[in-house]
Amino acid sequence: MAPPTPAERAAEQHPAHRRTPSDVRRWRRYLADERAEAAVYRDLARRRTGEERAILLALAEAEKRHEQHWLDLLGDDVGKPLKGDWRTRMLGFLARRFGGVFVLALAQRAESRSAYGDEKFATATMAADEQIHEEVVRGLATRGRNRLSGTFRAAVFGANDGLVSNLALVLGIGASGVPTGTILLTGLAGLLAGALSMAAGEYVSVRSQRELLEASTPDPDADRALPHLDVDANELALVYRARGMAAEEAQAHADEVLARLGAAGPVSVTDPVAGHVPADPGPAADADEHETHGTAWGAAVSSFLFFASGAIVPVVPYLLGLEGAQAVLVACVLVGVALVVTGAITGLLSGTSPVTRALRQLAIGFGAAAVTYLLGLLFGTTVA
Repeated sequence: MAPPTPAERAAEQHPAHRRTPSDVRRWRRYLADERAEAAVYRDLARRRTGEERAILLALAEAEKRHEQHWLDLLGDDVGKPLKGDWRTRMLGFLARRFGGVFVLALAQRAESRSAYGDEKFATATMAADEQIHEEVVRGLATRGRNRLSGTFRAAVFGANDGLVSNLALVLGIGASGVPTGTILLTGLAGLLAGALSMAAGEYVSVRSQRELLEASTPDPDADRALPHLDVDANELALVYRARGMAAEEAQAHADEVLARLGAAGPVSVTDPVAGHVPADPGPAADADEHETHGTAWGAAVSSFLFFASGAIVPVVPYLLGLEGAQAVLVACVLVGVALVVTGAITGLLSGTSPVTRALRQLAIGFGAAAVTYLLGLLFGTTVA
């Protein structure tokens, strides 16, 4: 006789006469969610190849095992198929049409919401599976986040800086009671000043990082000195010691390089066999690589445009001829929508809740604007 399935064991622990209509409804909901999640992973797999595709298909197969568990428990009560949770259905819609890191980030959060840990009819294995699925999807999403260009991240953060700083500037100046033309001129001046400052800072930052890396790169002209080194002194060992080798290891390496030089022709100081590269360069090396991606001029221009794209939003009502409270209200609404969007994107990129990050961006942006608005009111009253 075949051993009982996990679902049958769960049913034995909770006999059928204890099954309530509430249990059946809940199991049917779990069944619908498992089917929807499996469909999401299959849709994502269609947009990928190689290892990522295989991983996503394996996740879909695991969800199918969970689906079978609820089918076994429901038996004749399985009824007409239900639709999955609205969040899972939305995730499926995005997976079919877009895919990408944003959908994976949402899938990661969906896995974290599993209720199996508190569900007496779910097995411990199923609850553990869901926790591991979250880590698998986190790994796939991290791959996608790492592939995102620095330019895209700069777009989100640069636009957000422009939104907050120029809204605060426009509201602060407007609250002081100055004419609408002055507010418009101030907003445009703030846009240009901030965008130019961002561009200059980005240019200096990227250029400096590139120059630092260039200064740390071994000079290939040093190879020409190898044949003329004093074999007895062997100062080549100092090069390897400076790169992090212990004294004895550096001396042995240097001897090996000079021996190969005499026996087999030219070798290089920068040759990875002769030189010494630390086994784990650490996060600093990765940071340098990402910071110096692209040219300094490209980074400067993109930063200028990203900041300006955010800073223009609070100025739009004044460009359209609105005045007073009406202009302030429209500016706040436009900036609020933009802050919610950039906050949600930032949340997805960082793997946190998009809603939480959107609300936080909104609170920070409007908090800064409120402070400058109150200062503007105070300044206007003082002058009057």
